[in-house]
Amino acid sequence: MSDEIIRLENISKDFNGVQVLKDISLYILRNEFLTLLGPSGCGKTTTLRIIGGFECPSSGNVLFEGSRINDLPAFKRKVNPVFQKYALFTHMNVYENIAFGLKIKKISKKDIDKKVQEVLELVNLPGIENRSVDSLSGGQQQRVAIARAIVNEPEVLLLDEPLGALDLKLRKDMQIELKNIQKRLGITFIYVTHDQEEALTMSDTIVVMNHGSIQQIGTPLDIYNEPKNAFVADFIGESNIIDGTMIEDCLIEFAGHRFECVDKGFERNEEVDVVIRPEDVKLGRVEEGMLEGTVQSVVFKGVHYEMIVLSNQKKWIIHSTAMEPVNSKVGIKILPTDIHIMKKVRVQ
Repeated sequence: MSDEIIRLENISKDFNGVQVLKDISLYILRNEFLTLLGPSGCGKTTTLRIIGGFECPSSGNVLFEGSRINDLPAFKRKVNPVFQKYALFTHMNVYENIAFGLKIKKISKKDIDKKVQEVLELVNLPGIENRSVDSLSGGQQQRVAIARAIVNEPEVLLLDEPLGALDLKLRKDMQIELKNIQKRLGITFIYVTHDQEEALTMSDTIVVMNHGSIQQIGTPLDIYNEPKNAFVADFIGESNIIDGTMIEDCLIEFAGHRFECVDKGFERNEEVDVVIRPEDVKLGRVEEGMLEGTVQSVVFKGVHYEMIVLSNQKKWIIHSTAMEPVNSKVGIKILPTDIHIMKKVRVQ
């Protein structure tokens, strides 16, 4: 693929006999914002460190623009990292921190001055070059760390949970800012996070990982609307996950009722996982519902109500802008297109 910049081929990694990556394969496109997403210990940071040259794979190949770089040291790779702990030099001011890598390259003072000013403008921090980094807020320090990385004009920026130390509002603001910076720079961002909202907000492509394996690769819309298995469905947003039986193509049985669906290609009477998003469950009058339930709790979430409805011993999570009172009887309706069927996958 002509716009491919990085490819991982069958990457595995062991630490003291414990396998933390299991035959990982994926490609990353030029100018793409790709996010490695998963719970703690899933292998996402190890994958990033292998791309950056800070770890060597136990097996498999790392390719950069088609060339194998397994043995190429980190400082010779066309990538720059930004970590959660920004690792700024506290004895240097902002200018000196950003200019550090350029001075090592023996770039002229005039060119360094120009580049530092350009990146400060890019990260919306003009005029602070003479300030001590200790005097900056967490968000400002994070931007300086990004400026220090991008001033070297890397082809790939590696970001390992860089927003994790920020408060919620600043983190949300910086999500948008980071995406804007990536678009303006036109370089590849490889981002590591365990925050699903962060991944959905910023990414062109999301790689969902668990237990050292890739569970699914896709756009945020694909990952959310068409999860490949119950783990992905449960990890990306909230889901109702129910045991079901695929009676035949487009006919599923779960919760004591048969429903029309749009899925095909399963064995007759195959045991499956049924995934239904809380916002896709509709409540109404009992006589209009496919299932009958009782509202157990109601919580106002700002833009919607979250209700827990008990039906046939199953607790349903339901999101709606219309609130049904606690203890009221309701009918549950689900459209065929909102029922997602997937094969049962047992993670070892």
